[in-house]
Amino acid sequence: QVQLVESGGGLVQAGNSLRLSCAASGRALSSYNMAWFRQAPGKEREFVAAITFNGGLTSYADDVKGRFTISRDNAKNTVYLQMNSLKPEDTAVYYCAAGPNRYPLRTNPAYYNIWGQGTQVTVSS
Repeated sequence: QVQLVESGGGLVQAGNSLRLSCAASGRALSSYNMAWFRQAPGKEREFVAAITFNGGLTSYADDVKGRFTISRDNAKNTVYLQMNSLKPEDTAVYYCAAGPNRYPLRTNPAYYNIWGQGTQVTVSS
């Protein structure tokens, strides 16, 4: 089993950038598809981006395409989310998640069975 810890969140002005990290312990991440989700107060948890276990394929929510980039470094057992051109509507708690690699990339959070504790991202106007 793998355990996940997110870091890199904070308070930034609109138009600026942040890079989130998801560090794993317990076992290697190389066997898992990985994803980022976010949840704002009063909202459902929503899909942001996903990447296959070997980094060969990625998927993004429409409202972050062209601004966010998901990547992974399996040698460092870490997944990243580079967030550029941040908007106030990006404000949320961001969660890292891991799921089985025997399925195509999924946007449903129910597919992912291992979750980090979340990191807060706040974008001011």
